[in-house]
Amino acid sequence: MRAALFVLSLGAASAALAEIPADQRKSGADFMSAQTRAMQNDDATNPAMLSVLDGESRWSAKAGAGAKSCADCHGPAETSMKGVAARYPAFDAESGRPIDLAGRINSCVETRQQAQPLKPESPGLLALTAYVALQSRGMPVAPPSDERLASFRARGEELWRQRFGQLNFSCAQCHDDNWGRKLGSAPIPQAHPNAYPIYRLDWQGMGSLQRRLRNCMSGVRANAYPYGAPEFVDLELYLMQRAAGMPMETPGVRP
Repeated sequence: MRAALFVLSLGAASAALAEIPADQRKSGADFMSAQTRAMQNDDATNPAMLSVLDGESRWSAKAGAGAKSCADCHGPAETSMKGVAARYPAFDAESGRPIDLAGRINSCVETRQQAQPLKPESPGLLALTAYVALQSRGMPVAPPSDERLASFRARGEELWRQRFGQLNFSCAQCHDDNWGRKLGSAPIPQAHPNAYPIYRLDWQGMGSLQRRLRNCMSGVRANAYPYGAPEFVDLELYLMQRAAGMPMETPGVRP
């Protein structure tokens, strides 16, 4: 009942939406219990590291008609992929729009390895994405200053502030205006994307930012975009700009 009343209060709110000041930004980990933070921070207990180890194995495995591995082109991920995840999404000249890290990996799978692209949310794609992103852990989020991304980033911000679904809520109403409050028993975080892919205890498995966004859209009773939709990439592009300077945490653990 309290959750329902809080939802109604959000819908009735008339205050103008405002971005979170840089000195007030908090990682999603800051809203977790001490036990869950400890799980994320210790590679020996972080369940997402099993996916990372799978990704490490896949990095060196030859695949497809091209009979190439990621390492054949890029060498050791520890050096060649350092800082890469902190700079995605990035502009993709071939498609003329931004591409996220998982999309870039799949592009290489299809064109370089000449293999079938990995399915969205498949263990293989999540594992490779988590392994590549691990190489940026601790580095600051550094969105590219590519002018070709400006219109897509603006579209992402527009989507962030757009009301969705039967409950008529925007992402910003929860995560900009009401972070730190509780929806039911769960604290509302600021929705920074610097730990994805994550292991979510609720899922008992790994998931991408797109999976989490789809969950939110379902929560406000909206029709969720399909995996790979350009709207999700534009949203991530905006969210990474919003998180600029925050440290990368991949692979994250969340409740």
